[in-house]
Amino acid sequence: MSNSGLATLPSTDRPDVTARLRDALLAASFTADGLLELLGAPAYAALARSETVPALRATRGDTPLEVLVRLFLLQQPVPHARVAGVLPADACLETGWLVPAGSDEVAATVDVRPYGGPDGEDWFIVSDLGCAVGGSGGVRAGARRRGGDGPRPGGVGSREETVVLGVGGASTTLAGVTVRTPVGAALDIGTGSGIQALHAARHATRVTATDVNPRALHIAALTLALSGAPAADLRQGSLFQPIRDDERYDLIVSNPPFVISPGARLTYRDGGMGGDDLCRTLVQQAGARLNPGGFAQFLANWQHVEGEDWQDRLRAWVPGGCDAWIVQRGVQDVMQYAELWLRDSGDHRGDTAEYQARYDAWLDEFEARKVQGVGFGWITLRRTDAAEPSITVEEWPHPVEQPLGDTVLAHFERLAYLREHDDAALLAGHFRLAAEVVQEQVGLPGAEDPEYVVLRQNRGMRRATRVDTVGAGFAGVCDGTLSAGRILDAIAQLVGEDPVLLRDRTPAQIRLLVGQGFLEPAP
Repeated sequence: MSNSGLATLPSTDRPDVTARLRDALLAASFTADGLLELLGAPAYAALARSETVPALRATRGDTPLEVLVRLFLLQQPVPHARVAGVLPADACLETGWLVPAGSDEVAATVDVRPYGGPDGEDWFIVSDLGCAVGGSGGVRAGARRRGGDGPRPGGVGSREETVVLGVGGASTTLAGVTVRTPVGAALDIGTGSGIQALHAARHATRVTATDVNPRALHIAALTLALSGAPAADLRQGSLFQPIRDDERYDLIVSNPPFVISPGARLTYRDGGMGGDDLCRTLVQQAGARLNPGGFAQFLANWQHVEGEDWQDRLRAWVPGGCDAWIVQRGVQDVMQYAELWLRDSGDHRGDTAEYQARYDAWLDEFEARKVQGVGFGWITLRRTDAAEPSITVEEWPHPVEQPLGDTVLAHFERLAYLREHDDAALLAGHFRLAAEVVQEQVGLPGAEDPEYVVLRQNRGMRRATRVDTVGAGFAGVCDGTLSAGRILDAIAQLVGEDPVLLRDRTPAQIRLLVGQGFLEPAP
């Protein structure tokens, strides 16, 4: 894309104006909390569905916050005099945050969406017009609201290929599962509006962010600056192409263009490689870019191919020298999948014949590849020096508790612990029952013993696992004071069982409980 497309965006060369704009936004309570208080939960949620009427109704007043919502989120022209009472309007016109609209009004050139950081930070995510509200379909919806055929200045003309989206469910999911330990160097592949780089800047000394789309890099720089975060090292190129061979990172994150589609019409979502090759390539190349102990975390789609085990397919993606935890959160059949992404791009609102032709193209692509469904989830790698790295691939469509970064870190720490401890060492170890684990017993009313016992987590992955009475009793006693072996000896005496036999058969159950996070190794 030529630099002429960047000329319609706000300048990144005037940090003084950006700082003044940030101060003005904060002074008007243009924050995530302020927005929720002004709009109310229903209208706030409607914005994510590209429905702006409730928000327009809630901002019919003339307070500074209402002015800013109409200007930056709803893309409504606002009288220059009113904006000048809230923002440094002339400086924003000079640097491209605003443009004249009519004789006495101004309009925003980009969306600015308030976003609350994990520790209460007030951040702002910049994106193309129409893309902070309702995904890429919001571009067309915004154009209709403004009475035009395409995005206004600051958008992408009549083309949508290089549009840069704001905050969505995928980006917040990845931010939530990412491990947040302090690191020296972090890398965000396919940064888009810069949300992952913004999160990484909280705990990484140095952040590098790449994107094939120069427009995305420019907008990411605006997001970081307007949020008051340190600047990132921004590089243009696909996947790891902009990274030198000798560069290594402690954390790599990517919400890549993972959509499996015919062609690459939309840069932000369509990878341009056949099938799920882009996600596979990203995962396979990440291992060599990690420092020892470093994490790489991605969102991905993968194909469910006729005659092929999807778990085996994903295991083959994992690079050597890495432990892996791959979680499939859901699967869609090919028709549901095509419809989802046709709606995302707003094609269902356009010409019927064109919509049907595009739908046909998706199904032709899937049929040629013998794809029966598409899985979605997250992939985490950790660089290890273990002789035999561990690969866990599982399906977990159940509710989880975000953020999960600490849960992901604990998973790999428990994995390392179990790998380093044989059964004898395990029995000599001390364990504690994890927080908020409850026991459920199932059986007939009045029965002396339950038919079975279930341990259930109320935090993190919220797993449930069935245990026998010995396993339940063992878990209930674990408080870190007694070794596992001594606990089992006491249980054996209580139930009249041979302690040697109990010690022989119980380590497998202990490994399961530790591996799934019901028990934690005690210091």
